[in-house]
Amino acid sequence: MSQTSPSSSDRTLAGVAFVLGLAAILGALAFQFIGGLYPCELCLTQRWPYYIGLPLLALALIVWTKLTTAIRVGLMGIVAALFAWGTWVGGYHAGVEWGWWPGPQSCTGVGDDAISLDMLSDMSDVRIVPCDAIQWEMLGISLAGFNALISATIVVLLVLAIIGQLRRKA
Repeated sequence: MSQTSPSSSDRTLAGVAFVLGLAAILGALAFQFIGGLYPCELCLTQRWPYYIGLPLLALALIVWTKLTTAIRVGLMGIVAALFAWGTWVGGYHAGVEWGWWPGPQSCTGVGDDAISLDMLSDMSDVRIVPCDAIQWEMLGISLAGFNALISATIVVLLVLAIIGQLRRKA
């Protein structure tokens, strides 16, 4: 009976999560720098799990066999938690875009402060992108909605890898 490495399927799940996350953040950057879709404040917030989580996951994947199960599980747990938060932010942003609830006043409202003409003249190079405007959608799902779905998928993949690691250790 042939056996594969005890953690090879878990490493594959984590690798798929990494590739999916890398494709998502590269896609977001392509929409911005090639497609001209400038991110709003919530869009930028949704990128943090990618900027922090993907390097951590890459590190875990690169030195997978040198790490103890506890460290692998810990790193994947941290990344899964980051993407769980990213799922929430993406869902919240999608809800703001569809008008289901109000968004932060910093990118959907005018605020309480009066704006002077001097302030307006200093804003010639500023690009204001409202969080409640859908810039792109496919099949009724905005980029924020796709981010929520992708982030949730990454969480599921990592949780499955964590469960596999814990079962093999027990």
